[in-house]
Amino acid sequence: MKKEIGRGARKAARETAVREAVNQRYASASSNSIQAVLDSLDTTLKGLSEEKAEQSRDRFGNNRVSHERQKTLFERIVGAFVNPFTVILVVLASASVVMDILLPLSQGEGADPLTAIIILTMVMISGLMRFVQEARSNVAVHKLLAMISTTATVERLEDGPQEIDLEDIVVGDIVHLSAGDMVPADLRVIAAKDLFISQSALTGESEPLEKIADETAGGAQAYTECQNLAFMGSNVISGAATAVVVATGADTLFGSMAQAVSGKPAQTSFEKGVNSVSWVLIRFMLVMVPIVFFANGITSHNWTESLLFGLAVAVGLTPEMLPMIVTACLAKGAVTMSKKKTIVKNLNSMQNFGAIDVLCTDKTGTLTQDKVVLEYHLDVHGKEDPRVLRHAFLNSYYQTGLKNLMDIAIIRRTHEKEAEQAQLKELSVTYEKVDEVPFDFGRRRMSVVVTDKNGKTQMITKGAVEEMLSVCSYVEYEGRVEPLTDALKGEIVRTVDRLNEDGLRVIAVAQKTNPSPVGAFGIKDEADMVLIGYLAFLDPPKETTAEAIQALLEYGVTTKILTGDNDKVTRTICRQVGLRVDRLLLGADIEKMDDEQLRGAVEKTNVFAKLSPDQKARIVTALRENGHTVGFMGDGINDAAAMKAADIGISVDTAVDIAKESADIILLEKDLMVLERGIVEGRKTYANMIKYIKMTASSNFGNMFSVVVASALIPFLPMLSVHIIFLNLIYDISCSAIPWDNVDREFLLKPRKWDASSVSSFMIWIGPTSSVFDITTYLLMFFYICPKFVSGGVPFSQIAEGTIISSGMFAGLDMRTVFMGLFQAGWFVESMWSQTLVIHMIRTPKLPFIQSHASWQLTALTSAGIALLTCIPFTPFGARIGLYALPGEYFWWLAATIVLYMTLATCLKKAYVRHYGELL
Repeated sequence: MKKEIGRGARKAARETAVREAVNQRYASASSNSIQAVLDSLDTTLKGLSEEKAEQSRDRFGNNRVSHERQKTLFERIVGAFVNPFTVILVVLASASVVMDILLPLSQGEGADPLTAIIILTMVMISGLMRFVQEARSNVAVHKLLAMISTTATVERLEDGPQEIDLEDIVVGDIVHLSAGDMVPADLRVIAAKDLFISQSALTGESEPLEKIADETAGGAQAYTECQNLAFMGSNVISGAATAVVVATGADTLFGSMAQAVSGKPAQTSFEKGVNSVSWVLIRFMLVMVPIVFFANGITSHNWTESLLFGLAVAVGLTPEMLPMIVTACLAKGAVTMSKKKTIVKNLNSMQNFGAIDVLCTDKTGTLTQDKVVLEYHLDVHGKEDPRVLRHAFLNSYYQTGLKNLMDIAIIRRTHEKEAEQAQLKELSVTYEKVDEVPFDFGRRRMSVVVTDKNGKTQMITKGAVEEMLSVCSYVEYEGRVEPLTDALKGEIVRTVDRLNEDGLRVIAVAQKTNPSPVGAFGIKDEADMVLIGYLAFLDPPKETTAEAIQALLEYGVTTKILTGDNDKVTRTICRQVGLRVDRLLLGADIEKMDDEQLRGAVEKTNVFAKLSPDQKARIVTALRENGHTVGFMGDGINDAAAMKAADIGISVDTAVDIAKESADIILLEKDLMVLERGIVEGRKTYANMIKYIKMTASSNFGNMFSVVVASALIPFLPMLSVHIIFLNLIYDISCSAIPWDNVDREFLLKPRKWDASSVSSFMIWIGPTSSVFDITTYLLMFFYICPKFVSGGVPFSQIAEGTIISSGMFAGLDMRTVFMGLFQAGWFVESMWSQTLVIHMIRTPKLPFIQSHASWQLTALTSAGIALLTCIPFTPFGARIGLYALPGEYFWWLAATIVLYMTLATCLKKAYVRHYGELL
């Protein structure tokens, strides 16, 4: 005890020392001058040398945060085996060891370990299959995750700026940040320009915070409020910065939080649903087993046998394969998607994938190609003008923010035109950048300030046409500057509308000579500008977009477009991909609505344009509040909030860091048809899970009904405990192929939310079907087959103890023993046939084997199970467990029973579907 207290005290002391060291580091980094911080970290503004970077890595470790401790192989094996069902089986196996082995040995009798061996075999099969499926899924996902790298730009002394993996960043590195970046470590800001960072992942604050480089900004009480510190786990909303790394990995604020909350994540609604079904079945077993025990004990007067029989019934009622089936279904879906170059970051996302009934998607880069082409650079009257391209190049080239597809297209076109236009040559050498105002989603424009070799300073701004017109007072045409009149505004708007209707995205370019001096320059300077012209970009839809949207519609998924682009371009793209615009709302319209009005509007609208990131998230939230399961697909910084708000976020591997981090599904290929395949796999996953749950519940209910009837009416055990347990083992092995079963196309056409509320009604409707024919089998065996072939027509009640059969195939055997063994063999075989055929009956509302075919795996295993169990009474093993060979006449009666059973089950299925609307 003292040792434990000592270890705890030492651990607490170490944690306190670490906290104090971290606090000291943040205090020093935030309050000291930039040079003092650099000196304390043994670095320079030009970065670390490779040698010093290695020394820093050796001292502080890799920049890796473990959100939860990685499980060891032993822990993964334990996790696969330990669940309520296997615990029950182990308890029952222990009881069997006492009753079948220890007790007989203590009385000098022979032990019978068979029951315990079979129960433990069931535990092994369930656990091993679950472990293997989880391992397969993890291997497939990790292979694909290795193909995605999140990088940051750092300065290294020998090589200058370079992109490196986040994990390779070390304390002392000089890092460059721009819009869309995730903050790669805890940083002290060295230089910043309009840097706004979202710290919602750390503090819950939804509003972004401005960060600056001044050491006087470090006096806040909470380090997260220090304006000169930026933290891992946050992301850059707008602006740009240079910063030095002061903490990495587990030493960061994010790392310490991750360690504090590491452990088992909160249960999802899906996991809660599976668990609720599991406990319903367990409670059902706990109620039924005592009833069966007392009914048998009272009837047979053999309480020891009745107890063993009750234990066997408990085994039969325990759905021990449920965890394995659920895991195998989810893992199979994830592995299938991995083969289609799609990463499922969380297994439970597979079920959500199938439940989607609304897919919200950004337009640019998701529906459209990520190869934007600059088609025109026009003056205000719509004539091509190289000056427009020159100014646009200077703006795109010198900005330090996230270069989007249009920036890349501008730079590419300028380089292509250099040979033709002298004024486009060597722009990157002729001009020098002195300042900038980064892009943000409120202004929808960005500005840079450049100076040429002659000392002329000008501000160049580009952005959305409407926003640019609002800050321009003049226009430039053929070297003349004129006032921007209403007539000229009308002409510009008409030209832009015409280009938009042709599917071209248009942005405007303006300039202003001699703005405020460096240091005083800001957003206020974006006024009274001179409009130069505009740029028109072609952003064609992906080849698979139209096909994918139509395919999703066929599967009951409505596609809604949520874009920051203007309404005219959006309408054109929608027309090109075959998406009918029923109603279009703009961001300005959304802003005027309260949440209740928005919930009504989102149901009637399928296209939303000119949206801010917050408005996208509001729309997704409104759809979810209306009861929809919403997927959001995006690739930009403006999509991250909506992806987090959705049930399932979908991104592509070329997306910005924060978008990939927010996604549950990442597409490694640009083929949108993968979405359709993912939804189909998700619905197959759900279908096969609910099949097993419903067939297990109904089969268990039917079996218990049959056992209770048999216990009340028959003066001996209808089956021995070993019969029930062995029957259950073979049935479980047959069920293990369910994750690979086929699913009817009609079932796949509707979105499927996790809903196990229909299990009880299904159990009551379908369960007693098999009981009807179990009871007819009892009657057949007890009053006809057994008297005819064993006792010469004498009823069981009239057979005297010790009577020996004198002739026939059972000559020399005890008549009462053979009577009971033949009865048990008859129900043993009939039970396997009916219990296994219920798999094929329940898996589809159609006629099994004729209108709907099971997978070859399921067909093979169920057929093999039936064949094996049918042959057992004729084998030495069957004789060892007390079963006797059935006469040929029995099988004619069995065939009639099975035909009638399938007929009745089909009729009840159809009645159930008429009453409840669907089978599964």
